[in-house]
Amino acid sequence: MKLLNYTSRHLALLLLLLITVWAVLFYYAMLDEIYDSLDDGLENQKFLMVQRAASDPSILSQDDPHFEKHVYNFAPISKKTYQQFKESYRDTLMYMLNEEDFEPVRIYESAVAFGDEHYKLKIITSMVEEDDLVTDLVIYLIGLYVLLIVSILILNNLLLRKIWKPFYGLIGQLRDFKIEKSTPVTIPKTSIEEFELLNITVDKLIKKSTNSYVAQKHFIENASHELQTPLAISINKLELFLEENELDEKQLQAMATVLDNLDKLTRLNKSLLLLSKIENHEFENEKQVDFPELTRQIVADFEDMAHHKKMKITVSSSGELKYRINEDLAIILLTNLIKNALVHGKKKEEIEIHMQANSWEIKNFGSSVELDRKSLFTRFKKSSDRKKSTGLGLAIAKAIADKYSLGLYYHFKGVHTFKIDFLKRS
Repeated sequence: MKLLNYTSRHLALLLLLLITVWAVLFYYAMLDEIYDSLDDGLENQKFLMVQRAASDPSILSQDDPHFEKHVYNFAPISKKTYQQFKESYRDTLMYMLNEEDFEPVRIYESAVAFGDEHYKLKIITSMVEEDDLVTDLVIYLIGLYVLLIVSILILNNLLLRKIWKPFYGLIGQLRDFKIEKSTPVTIPKTSIEEFELLNITVDKLIKKSTNSYVAQKHFIENASHELQTPLAISINKLELFLEENELDEKQLQAMATVLDNLDKLTRLNKSLLLLSKIENHEFENEKQVDFPELTRQIVADFEDMAHHKKMKITVSSSGELKYRINEDLAIILLTNLIKNALVHGKKKEEIEIHMQANSWEIKNFGSSVELDRKSLFTRFKKSSDRKKSTGLGLAIAKAIADKYSLGLYYHFKGVHTFKIDFLKRS
């Protein structure tokens, strides 16, 4: 969810809460004002009726307790009742001819005296129907809420979007930024202090990261090159020494151990360099690779090794499997998995490779114990005591799978199985 929409959603919820609270308070405040206004009007009607009765005493004898003829009524009371009488206001219902229904009215009761005669005066007046008032208030509040929400959305999409334009412009460039390609990032100018601080910070971070990446890349390449040369020279000199000199068996074994270690160091150096290049995204050239065809080519290269171990590799396919990937990395991925199956598989057993539309799977009979899944794809993890193993083959395969969002899984059910899933992320 975008920041603007996220803000709008919370603002809409806050407005709904505030308007609801405000509506309740406004409703009771308005009722209080209405009652106050009605009571003032009724009290004023009392003074007018007293003045009228003084000039026209006949209205005092008109008995109309049900307010059928007038909106007032004078009822005689005793002096004692008059002295104890307290003014009051109350609400009730009265049948209205125009509405043909009972409607709310407000009744005002007071006591008045004319000479020695005392009367209880009742005056009625129509009042606002609370249910109609509530209905109208809810309708207008809903209209107000909708209007506010629409106004906020318009404000977000016009004014705020323009204000946030430098931020989204920077985010868009960072999304496409690739440090291995030295993608340029143009820092947009802005007059907003927070955005300017963000721009300066991002610019410094990009420059620092780029410089560190370039320095690391050069260091790895130089270190690998510098190591490779003396290693090659040492191996050549030792081989030449063995050819030119006659050594006893013990000396030959010692020299063979040295050569093996130097050879292992050479392969380790190449593997670490390859792993570093994969993680630094230096293999960018991609194309649609036909995995069934590529698998058969690699298996053909391993025929001699399989024949030596008296093993057979069978390849089957039940669907077309093509994927956009760097071809060199695809070769390394499959080679490491197939070589791993050959190295750790039992002699005279069969290795099965099966491909479907979205998966590549290899099975081999090796150790009867399941491998440790948590550390299987970590660097320098060896599943056997083979001295020539660098422990980087599966780590490299995992790095390639992660680079292209492929799922690389291992499971064991009597048979060791490695599976590449071309749909799910691992």
